[in-house]
Amino acid sequence: MSSPREREAAEYIKKHEIVDLMDNLTSMLFFYRPDRPRKFLIDQLEKLKISKDHQGNTPCLLNVSNLDALFGILDPSNQGCITYGQYKEVLKTIGIKNFSAFPDGASENKISQETFIREVISLILCLGQTACKMCKNIQAVEELNNY
Repeated sequence: MSSPREREAAEYIKKHEIVDLMDNLTSMLFFYRPDRPRKFLIDQLEKLKISKDHQGNTPCLLNVSNLDALFGILDPSNQGCITYGQYKEVLKTIGIKNFSAFPDGASENKISQETFIREVISLILCLGQTACKMCKNIQAVEELNNY
């Protein structure tokens, strides 16, 4: 059984989305691999603060080339499709909870790259920039919209 202090800490972490923040910062470190990681993290946190204060662009990992790369990771043998299970899992991983239960190819358990990208983009655009915990950047959402 947890103590009151542990429950308070868990509530604080959940309320302020600390786990998502740390996941995002860690992902950005691995993605960009800066020479000066501490400075990079400080810069990213400053950008987050500015964007929150002024409704600006937040740091973002998700764009069309990232979706292509993500699909490539899921399809290492280059078959041109992934399973429905992979599709569901990756959407949950990037923070999209409400997605089409029956995208094109689901009945055959073969989701094409085109379907995957189209579904992810339409979900992000339909639900707005808060649809995805990795993409709250208005400019990045506009790039997806132009795809």
